[in-house]
Amino acid sequence: RMDKDSGKAFDTRLFKRLMAYTKPYKLTFYGVALAAILLSGFAILTPLIVKKIIDDAIKQSNEEMLLYLTIAMLVVLIGQVVSQLAFNYYANWLGESVIKDIRIDLFKKMLSFKMKYFDNSSLGVLVTRAVADMQRIGEIFSQGFFVIVADLLKMVVAAVVMLFINWKLSLIVFSLLPIIIYATRLFQKAMKIAFTEVRAEVSNLNSFVQERITGMKIVQLFTREKIESDKFRLINEKHKKAWLKTVWYNSIFFPIAEIVSSITVGLIVWYGGLQNVANITTDIAGTIFAFIMLIDLLFRPLRQIADKFNTLQMGMVAANRVFKILDTDSHIQNVGSYEQEVIKGDIKFNNVRFGYLEDEEVLHGISFEVKAGETVAIVGSTGAGKSTIINLLNRFYEINSGEITIDGVDIKEYKLSSLRSHIAVVLQDVFLFADTIANNISLKSTSISVDDIENAAKAIGVDEFISSLPGGYKYNVKERGTMLSSGQRQLIAFLRAYVSNPSILILDEATSSVDTYSEQLIQLATDKITQGRTSIVIAHRLATIKKADKIIVMDAGKIVESGTHKQLLKKGGYYRNLYEAQFLAEEVT
Repeated sequence: RMDKDSGKAFDTRLFKRLMAYTKPYKLTFYGVALAAILLSGFAILTPLIVKKIIDDAIKQSNEEMLLYLTIAMLVVLIGQVVSQLAFNYYANWLGESVIKDIRIDLFKKMLSFKMKYFDNSSLGVLVTRAVADMQRIGEIFSQGFFVIVADLLKMVVAAVVMLFINWKLSLIVFSLLPIIIYATRLFQKAMKIAFTEVRAEVSNLNSFVQERITGMKIVQLFTREKIESDKFRLINEKHKKAWLKTVWYNSIFFPIAEIVSSITVGLIVWYGGLQNVANITTDIAGTIFAFIMLIDLLFRPLRQIADKFNTLQMGMVAANRVFKILDTDSHIQNVGSYEQEVIKGDIKFNNVRFGYLEDEEVLHGISFEVKAGETVAIVGSTGAGKSTIINLLNRFYEINSGEITIDGVDIKEYKLSSLRSHIAVVLQDVFLFADTIANNISLKSTSISVDDIENAAKAIGVDEFISSLPGGYKYNVKERGTMLSSGQRQLIAFLRAYVSNPSILILDEATSSVDTYSEQLIQLATDKITQGRTSIVIAHRLATIKKADKIIVMDAGKIVESGTHKQLLKKGGYYRNLYEAQFLAEEVT
């Protein structure tokens, strides 16, 4: 894949698409182009003024001309510095502005993706696309395209001026130019391969370090420090060797380029000197000085252009990867227009079939109904399809066939934002952002004040626990809420759901790793939060199941039984067996 990505040095279609992002910054774009032209002009003027000083002012001992020419050179140098400053700053500014816009488009696109896309995508890869690859795209403008254009312009102008000044000396320079061009081409090819290897080794090193830091507890529990250290040493060695290869190529190429440049200067001085000795040309001194400066303008950009092409190419590869994500069509169709400020909360699943993979069905024709204000508990073994129901009701995935309605309206007819605003979910695996408790509850919604949060916390009995934390509601829970226990995280999730005042509530109330005190609070919160609203509970506690208006028993993607706790126990079927195996011990204790 990497070879395929790096195979095309320049993609015109891709470049045009990238250039479309510069349209809002047309003035800056043209300003950078003008700075590049001015840089070339000022660079060429310097050797011409030097030639004039030597051939005319010094030779004729003309002090006035020498003063004017020196002032002219000073003006040219100031112009060159100003142009270089403007070029460097605004080329980088343009690059950063473009990647800012692309990054916004990319993030918006990611926000609209189906859950299926994230199921099949690497988190590390998506982060790399949004961060590291973006910087590579920025370098197309700051260190790639404009720099190459400016350097090529300098070279062309330098070659034309050389021919104009002295065509014989120009032929000596041009005869050695193919050696530099050939060496540059070989260097570019070698560096392309070397950089491909470097990127692969950097990726391996990043992946290894990220995994070991994330799984440090396992590494230390199973005393794998030495094994992991040895593995890291090996990967690190490969990483070093990959980078040293690029250093080696640079070490060979640049001295060769310098030698060829020095030989060219030597030949110019030698040939010019011969002409002067033979009295063929008497004003050769100024020409030789001008040529020495022009050779630098011709050869130096050529030496650097290979590196700039690599930068341009890596930027194009990064742009291609980012645009692939932008072109991905993986979003839930949001064509519905139905919006209601208030809904009753009648839910109906009618012969719903669904599979996360095309050829593997998870739900096999599910049908059930939850009336407004009812609490329905869903029980069943792991993999029965309980959590899938949560995902489908929120339209995280599209069903294969059948129909899901809320208040008699197909959920596809609802505007997606309206549908989800009426549903609150408390998941078993609670996700908290590295932020304050208050912000994790309100999710920075302007319609939810700190007073609203505190009143809601008191209502469901979690205010005492939050107030006991340092800073209370301003307590920062750090990344993924690591500063809180699993029970405390779940209580925060309950409060987040309650404060949004949903019409439909979905709870996955697992308590496998929750202490007794937290479990009591969770039970209290469950009772309060489900009161008077439509609730679907993936039930793990006997107390919740007993209180439910209806219990749906699932197995292998099908509803095998439904009814109240007493009705199902009397049946003596699947639920009875589940109750005796799983819940009876809880009742005894």
